[in-house]
Amino acid sequence: MTTVHNNRRVIGSEHIEQARQRGRIVFEILPGDIVTSLAAETAQRLGIKLLDGPLEKPSYPRTDGKTALRRGLYRRSAKWVAPVVQHHKNAQRFAKIAIVGAGGVGSNIAHLAANNDIASEIALIDIAPGVAEAIALDLNHCSGITRSGTRVTGSTRLSMLADASVVIVTAGRARSPGMTRSDLIDVNKRVIHSVGDVIKTQAPQAVVIVVTNPLDEMTVEMLRVTEFPRERVLGMAGTLDSSRFRHSLALAANVTPADVEAIALGSHGDEMVPVTSLAKIKGRPVSDFLSDEKIAACVKDAITGGGQVVALKKTGSATIAPAHASIELLDTMRGATSGAVPVSVMLEGEFGLDNVVLGIPAHIGMNGFIAAEPVLLSDHEQAMLADAADEIKRRLALS
Repeated sequence: MTTVHNNRRVIGSEHIEQARQRGRIVFEILPGDIVTSLAAETAQRLGIKLLDGPLEKPSYPRTDGKTALRRGLYRRSAKWVAPVVQHHKNAQRFAKIAIVGAGGVGSNIAHLAANNDIASEIALIDIAPGVAEAIALDLNHCSGITRSGTRVTGSTRLSMLADASVVIVTAGRARSPGMTRSDLIDVNKRVIHSVGDVIKTQAPQAVVIVVTNPLDEMTVEMLRVTEFPRERVLGMAGTLDSSRFRHSLALAANVTPADVEAIALGSHGDEMVPVTSLAKIKGRPVSDFLSDEKIAACVKDAITGGGQVVALKKTGSATIAPAHASIELLDTMRGATSGAVPVSVMLEGEFGLDNVVLGIPAHIGMNGFIAAEPVLLSDHEQAMLADAADEIKRRLALS
C-alpha cells in the first residue's frame, strides 16, 4: 500500500513498479501527494505517465442481471472469441537496436522491427562480408512503402553495436538434423564470448537478449563474459515455446490460437515445461476440450517443434517464429503490450531455484527484467522445473 503521512501519500518506486505489473500506463498523482525522485525515474524508465489528478473516471453503463447472464453464457459458447491483446499508443521507441547475426533469425527480427518503426536505428552485424549491408539496404528501400522512420545499417564490425539500447545475439551455428541444442554448447560458447567482450566495452548499458542455442546455457555464458546484472541479460525462449504450445492446443481443439492461453517455462529444449495446469481454451480449463492423451501429445509437439523444423529444412533451423518471439519481448519492454511474458533469466530464489537460467513468466521494461510473475504450478510441473535446472547446471558444471 502507498504510505500516507498526514493525509499525504508518499509515492515510491515500488508503487510505480506495481502499477506497471498491473498493466497500467498512467499513475494518478492527487493534490498533496509526495513523489520521490526514484519513483519519478522509475516511471520514466517504465514508460508510465505521472498525471495530476483527480482524473475524470469513465462511467460504465449498468447491466441488468439478465443481460449479464446472457453475455456470460455467450462467452462460454463455441462462438466466444478471445479479446485482442492490447497495444498501447504511448509505447516507447528504442534509440538503437543492434542485432548480431544477419541470418534467418536476425534478418527477420530486423525486418519486423523496422517495419513496426520501434527504433530510431537498427545496426545489423554479420561476419560474412556484404550480407548485413545488403539486408540493411533492402530494408531501407522498404521505408518508401512502410513510411518507417527506422534507419538500418549493416556491417561486419562488432563495434557497430556501440551505444545500443538493446543487443540481440542470434549469431552461432544452427542445428542440423539429429542434433540437440546442447550439442552446440562448445562451438557457440566461443561466439558468445567474443560478442560479449565487445558488448561489455561498447554498449555497457545495453539489455542483451540471447537467441543463440542452446539458449539457456548461452545466456549463462553471456552473463559470465559481460558481468552485467541479471536484469540486463535475458534469453528469448519461453515466448517461442509458448507460441508453439498454443498452436498445438489450438489445432487439437479445432479452435483459433486466439482462443488459447498457455505458457511454456523451463529450458528451451528437452526439459521444457509446457504448463498444462494453467492452460485454457476459451477461458476454460484445457481438459474441458481435450483428453489427457491429446494434451500429452500437444506437450510433446511443443517440445519437439524446433526439431521438426530442422528435420524438414535439412540445413538450418526455425527463423520466422523465433524472430516474432524476439519482437514480443521488445514490444513488452517498451510498453507496446502489457503483462508478463515467459523469458529466460538468472534465478535468485524465484520458484525455489537459484544460480541457473530458466524460462519463467516475468515483467520486463526498458532496463530489462523487473520481477517474476508468481504462478501456481502443480507439484509435477514444479518438479519438472527443478529437473530442468539440474540438467542445465550439469551441462555447464554449475554448483
